[in-house]
Amino acid sequence: MKPTYYIYITTNPDKTVLYIGRTDNLCQRLTEHWLSRGSNENFAGKYYCYNLVYFEETPYVLNAIAREKQLKKWRRSKKEWLINQSNPKWTFLNNELMEWPPKDPFHRKEFYE
Repeated sequence: MKPTYYIYITTNPDKTVLYIGRTDNLCQRLTEHWLSRGSNENFAGKYYCYNLVYFEETPYVLNAIAREKQLKKWRRSKKEWLINQSNPKWTFLNNELMEWPPKDPFHRKEFYE
């Protein structure tokens, strides 16, 4: 079975910042963004970009890389246009893909009992 690659756009709670990325495990990547919120170690964490507003799928990693590079070069207005084509209300899509918010994998009950 071929893997699936995702090109995605996340935003912060106020929808003022956009982050574009690619991954082969979208749920895991969203969890990583959620867990890094508020961290200055990466862009998505620093700007709280963990809310999924757009994604595409492709079976080819080279296509995913090329598309991510393409989208990153676009002006914000063009990125907004793309999001509006499939998600005009900018609904956060995280709940449609996974349990949200995700559980912190490092906060295990057995460590605190």
